[in-house]
Amino acid sequence: MTVDRSRTGELAKFSAELKFTLDPFQRDACAALEDGHGVLVCAPTGAGKTVVGEFAVHMALAAGGKCFYTTPIKALSNQKFADLTERYGRDQVGLLTGDQAVNPNAPVVVMTTEVLRNMLYASSDALRGLSFVVMDEVHYLADRFRGAVWEEVILHLPAEVRLVSLSATVSNAEEFGAWMETVRGDTSVVVDETRPVPLWQHVMVGRRMFDLFDTESSEQKVLVDEDLVRYIKQREAADRMNGWGGGPRGRGGGRRDFRPLPRPEVLAKLDEEGMLPAITFIFSRAGCDGALAQCLRSRLDLSRDADLAEIDAIIDRHTGDLPKGDLEVLGYWEWREALHRGLAAHHAGMLPAFRHTVEELFVRGLVRAVFATETLALGINMPARTVVLERLVKFNGESHAELTPGEYTQLTGRAGRRGIDVEGHAVVLWQPEVDTSAVAGLASTRTYPLRSSFKPGYNMSINLIDRMGSDEARALLERSFAQFQADRSVVGLVRGIERNEMQLRKLRGQLDGAEGGFLEYISLRERIKQRERQLEQQTRMDRRGAAVTALTALRRGDVVAIPTGRRAGLAVILEPDATPGDPRPLVLTEDKWAGRVSVADFPVPAEALGHMRLPRRVDHRTARIRRDLASALRDTGISVPGRQRRNKRSGAADDRELSTLRRSLRSHPAHTRADREQMSRVGERYNRLSRETDSMRQKVAATTNSLARTFDRILGLLEERGFVHAGEVTADGRRLARVYAECDLLVAECLRQGLWRGLGPAELAGVVSALVFESRQEGGYLGAAGPTEPIRRAIGATIGVWSQLRTDEARHKLAPTRELDTGFVAGVYKWAGGEGLAESLLASGDQGSPLSAGDFVRWCRQVIDLLDQIHGTADDVEVAATAAKAVRAIRRGVVAVDAA
Repeated sequence: MTVDRSRTGELAKFSAELKFTLDPFQRDACAALEDGHGVLVCAPTGAGKTVVGEFAVHMALAAGGKCFYTTPIKALSNQKFADLTERYGRDQVGLLTGDQAVNPNAPVVVMTTEVLRNMLYASSDALRGLSFVVMDEVHYLADRFRGAVWEEVILHLPAEVRLVSLSATVSNAEEFGAWMETVRGDTSVVVDETRPVPLWQHVMVGRRMFDLFDTESSEQKVLVDEDLVRYIKQREAADRMNGWGGGPRGRGGGRRDFRPLPRPEVLAKLDEEGMLPAITFIFSRAGCDGALAQCLRSRLDLSRDADLAEIDAIIDRHTGDLPKGDLEVLGYWEWREALHRGLAAHHAGMLPAFRHTVEELFVRGLVRAVFATETLALGINMPARTVVLERLVKFNGESHAELTPGEYTQLTGRAGRRGIDVEGHAVVLWQPEVDTSAVAGLASTRTYPLRSSFKPGYNMSINLIDRMGSDEARALLERSFAQFQADRSVVGLVRGIERNEMQLRKLRGQLDGAEGGFLEYISLRERIKQRERQLEQQTRMDRRGAAVTALTALRRGDVVAIPTGRRAGLAVILEPDATPGDPRPLVLTEDKWAGRVSVADFPVPAEALGHMRLPRRVDHRTARIRRDLASALRDTGISVPGRQRRNKRSGAADDRELSTLRRSLRSHPAHTRADREQMSRVGERYNRLSRETDSMRQKVAATTNSLARTFDRILGLLEERGFVHAGEVTADGRRLARVYAECDLLVAECLRQGLWRGLGPAELAGVVSALVFESRQEGGYLGAAGPTEPIRRAIGATIGVWSQLRTDEARHKLAPTRELDTGFVAGVYKWAGGEGLAESLLASGDQGSPLSAGDFVRWCRQVIDLLDQIHGTADDVEVAATAAKAVRAIRRGVVAVDAA
C-alpha cells in the first residue's frame, strides 16, 4: 500500500499552504527531499520546478536550519527574493548579489551562484548551519563562460548539505543524475517531459495560418499538414507565373525579392485569432528595434485606454530616477509611446530600467507584443500565449547557422502561460527557404543534451591549492562532470581500438606471409612519406620564421606592401608589435582601412619600402584621420614592387636521410615483384588503419585525466611566477585567489608590479575597462590607446605583461589570456570624469556610431565589479583608494538606476 506523502509530515503542511494541487513530478521530488535524498528535477519551462525549491526552504525553516537559494542572474535573484519575502516575511529572507546585501544573516538567503562559490572558497562563517542549497537553472553549467561555477559549487558543498538542482528538460538527465550520485551521494532524479500547457505548432503563409502537423493522421510517424503543403505549392507556382520565382538568392538562401507580411499585419492577425500576447524572436538587436519602428509607423494599437494610467505608473516607478537631461539621448519618448500602444522591444542593448519595465508590463498583460532577441528565452520569467519565429537561421558569432532542435524547444518553451492559457502557440513565418519538413523535425525532436564546460583556470586552481593542497585538488577535478563525460566517451574509443587491432593482425599476416617481407617494404615507403612531410613542414616553418622576423623589425612610419588579399597594396605601420611568434602590427592601407595584419598576410617577408612622418597621436577610429593619412601615403611616391616569387625549393633534394631511405627502397627485394602495387595497396590499408588506431590511443590518453593535466600545467606556471612555492600559496597567490575575472592572473600581476599606481579615478577606470570590454566589431581595439598620457603608459605596460604571460602560456600549453580591448577606455574615462551621457556614448562607439545605452551600462557595471575587487585586493593603499573613488564616480545617472 502506497502512502500519499502530500497528506503526511512536512509535505502535508507545505501542500496545505498552496493555492493549487501538486503535480505528480512535484509530489515525487518533494517526497524524495523529505526522505533525506538530494534531488535533480528536469522539467519544461513553466512546469513549476521552483515549487520543489520552495519546499526545501520550508524544510529548512521547519527544522531551524538554513537554506541558500541560488540563481544564475541578478534579475532572477531579485524576483525570487520578492516571492519568498512575500511568503515568509522580511525577517526570514535575505539577498546577496554582486552589488546588494539585504539581511545576509537570515535563515533563507537568495543569491547568485557566483556569490555562493566565493563563500565556499573563503570558508565563510555564513555556511555554518546550512542544510539545503537550491540551484535554480542548474543547466547553466553548460554555459562556456560561467558554467564552471555551478560545478565548483556542487563539488565543494559540504556532504551534509542537501542539494536541490532544478533544470530545464535535457536529454541526458540520467547521465547528469548518475554524476550527481557519484559526487553528492544519494540523489533522486525526477524527470517530467509533459508541458503544463499544450503547445500547438503553426506556419503562417502570408495572411493564412495553418497547423504544422496533421493531427488527424492515424499513422505513427509525424506528418506535415496536407493543406499547408498544398497551399505553399500553389503560392510558389503563382509567384513563378508572376515573375517572382526566379529572383536572386540572398544570405541564408532566401530570395531577395520576397517580401514578408509586414509586422503590424502579422500582429493584427494574431490579435484577430486571439493569440496575443506574443513574443516575436528576431536574432538581432537592430532587427528588434526596426520591427518596433515599423509598427509605430503604422496605426497598430494593442493597448486599452483603461490601462494607460497603470502603464504610466509602472514606467515612472522604474525610470523616475533617470536624469531628465538624458531622456532624449536614451530615446525615452519613442519608447514610452510604444508602451502606450502595447508594443516593445527587449534585448541586451536596452537600458536595464527600460528592459525591466517591459518585463513587468508584459507579465501584467499591459504590453501585448514584444520583439526580442533569443536572450529572453534564458531565465527571465516572461511567458506569452504565442511565440513567433521570423527566421530559423541565426548568427552564432561566426556564421549564419540553422536553429538546433534544442534552441527551437527553448524559444517556443515561452508559449503558454500556466493558469492563464488553455494552450500555447508557436508560429513560424513562412519564407521561400523554409522547408516545412525541416520545421516539423525541429518541433518534434527532443534532443537537448547537457554538456559540461568545466575546466580549471588560475583563480580556481589557486583556491583549490589553498584549501586542500595540489593532490586533493587534482582528485577533485577528476570528479567533475566534465571528466565524468570524458571518461564515458573513452569507452567507445577503446572498443574501436580493439576492432582495429583485430583487422591489423589479419593484414599483418598477409604482408608477413608474402615472399620478400612486404611489411618491411611498406614500412620503408611510410618512412619516406613521413620524412618528406617533415621536410615540407620545416620549410614552411622557416618561411614563417623569416616573415615573423621581418614583421617584428618594422617600425612606426615604415611603408610596406601587402602583396595579396583584400588589403593588397601600400600600408603604413601605425603601431609596431614585437609579440614573439605572432606579431600583429597596426597598419593603415592606401584604401583607408585600419587594422592589424599578421604573418598570414605576407607570403614573402615584409620589408620597409620607405618611411613617412606620422602625427604624434593617430586615432585610427576617426574616418577623417584615416582619409588624410591614406592620402599622405599615396603622395609619398612609393610604389608597390613587382610580384615577388616565393622560393619553392624544399630541403628534400639535399636531405641525406631521405636519399638513404629511397636507395633502400629501390634495393629491397619486394621492389621488383610483379604484384608489388597490389600488395602495396594492402600495405597502405595497414598503415592507414595503424595511424587511425594510434590517433584513437592518443585521444584516450588525452581524455583520461585531461583536467588534472591542465591543472598541473597551471600549477607549473603559477610556481614559475611565484604565486605558489613548495606547494603553498604565497601572499601574491592569495591576492590572485580574490580576483574573479576573465583576466585574473593579468590583474594580479599588474597589481603586484604596481603598474596602475599614480592614476586618477577616471584613468584607472579607463585602464581596467580594457580588461573586461569586448567590442562587437571583429578584431576589437588593440594597442596602447587612451585619452591621457598616464592611461596610454599604463595600458602599454599592461600589454607588455600580457605579452609575456601569453608567451609563458604557450610554453606551458595553456589557453592564452584574452587580449586587451581599448574600445571602452575613452567612454568610461569621460563618464567617470563627470561628462554627459551623450558624449560618453559617442566616445564608446564603434566606427563613429555611439554605443547603445544598455551596453554602456552593462560595461560600466562590469568595470565597477572589477574595480570593487581591486579595492578589496590591492595591497597598495593608494590604488585601493583610487579604485573605490572610481566606483563612486561611475555609479551615477543611468548606471545607478534599476541596478538589478
